[in-house]
Amino acid sequence: MGYLKWLGHAAFEVELMGKRILIDPWISNPNSPVTLSELSKVDFILVTHDHSDHLGETVQIANKTNATVVSIFELAVYLAEKEGVKNTIGMNIGGPVKLTNEIEVYMTPALHSSTHGSPAGFIVKSPEAVIYHAGDTGLFSDMELIGRLYKPDLALLPIGGYFTMSPREAAYAVSLINPRAVVPMHYNTFPQIRQDPEEFKNLAESLAPHVKVYVMKPGDVLNLPIK
Repeated sequence: MGYLKWLGHAAFEVELMGKRILIDPWISNPNSPVTLSELSKVDFILVTHDHSDHLGETVQIANKTNATVVSIFELAVYLAEKEGVKNTIGMNIGGPVKLTNEIEVYMTPALHSSTHGSPAGFIVKSPEAVIYHAGDTGLFSDMELIGRLYKPDLALLPIGGYFTMSPREAAYAVSLINPRAVVPMHYNTFPQIRQDPEEFKNLAESLAPHVKVYVMKPGDVLNLPIK
């Protein structure tokens, strides 16, 4: 059985098919329930874009654990050539890229900005669960296509506003993606993105009442597959 653990902000620890995956590991975020010293086993690190609150401690974790970093091509080249990361996979919008025989990833568009390459989201697909981490993004109509094509069991959506969708836009995104469940992220880490996740929950449930909304606290664990 796999699991998803929220590490605060947009950072998650996911275990699928016995492999441990970190997504956007800003472990030093003020709400993080773990420290770098506690991350001893990591197989893959997925980075949606290179802003410091998403790239986070990717370099330190990769060097410590020998994890493979998966990101947009230009960022992967930068991490390998300038930061000394040994194992990288540089991909682009589309996919799939097979991480193992049972786990593959697809890169999705995200409406945001970055320095190295384009910002993105990830679909992580395995027999245990299909997870959509939207990265930092505004609302866009092709979220409906992402939902129809990949049929995610679980969507991880930013709700903080200012830099990304706010609760209103994110709730509408839920109705477009139509996942089995959704977890809000990227809020209440700093003043500009202060939001009430219960507002998002109420809006999402009104627009898509069949979708389960999990408002997690940093450190909470959600078992996979979603029941």
